Amino acid sequence: MPVYCITGTNRGLGLEFVRQLAQSPDNTIIAATRSLSSDLSDLKAVASPSTHILECDTSNVASIHAFVKEVKQTLGDEKKIDFLLNSAGVNVASSQSSLSLGPDELQQNIAVNVIGPAKMVELLLDAGLLSKDVRILNMTSGLGSLQRSSEIKPRKCAPYSISKAGLNMLTVHQSEDLKPHLPGSVVICMDPGWVKTRMGGDGAVLEASQSIGDMLKVLHGLKAEDTGSFYHHTGEKIPW
Repeated sequence: MPVYCITGTNRGLGLEFVRQLAQSPDNTIIAATRSLSSDLSDLKAVASPSTHILECDTSNVASIHAFVKEVKQTLGDEKKIDFLLNSAGVNVASSQSSLSLGPDELQQNIAVNVIGPAKMVELLLDAGLLSKDVRILNMTSGLGSLQRSSEIKPRKCAPYSISKAGLNMLTVHQSEDLKPHLPGSVVICMDPGWVKTRMGGDGAVLEASQSIGDMLKVLHGLKAEDTGSFYHHTGEKIPW
């Protein structure tokens, strides 16, 4: 019975991860949401009996600490996380360019998109909650690829793009730094495509169900040599 831990599950891609994974009674799901006081009707509607909805604001390190303690209590001493899906993300001030960057807006993007996944992995590892063969997926974007961004004219979403490039570098570091602790671990980053979610906005072409279905196929097929890789949801490797 695999254990999945997913962040950002109240809407969008995180919600779709829960919906698809909850269809199997064998899956234990830790569904992290930024606030338990927000509208969670969509999440509760797709949750299974083995889905545990816990609060975690990934922009707040203290909240991640509290979340890890709750996960420990929820899973007990026997279960560990087999799949960690760092799905929570923001695109703050998408209209800003490199010539109009707002320091606060850039920091907000980095807090959620880079520091959140970094501390999540660190603190879950410290608590002994990651399985020896854990698969970690950091949700990135094609805009985090230096090569692909260089081909987009005009450039767009500078703060978000910069933060996702940072997440990609974090993935490379995590993939190596975890090896002495969890030799069977695999850490990847993945571009879900331009998905029809609130963040995707106008022009998005891909249904969330298709994107998540594709990503789960890639995730479940990962081998040891795939660690530190950057994937498209289709399984194609993306240039850094």
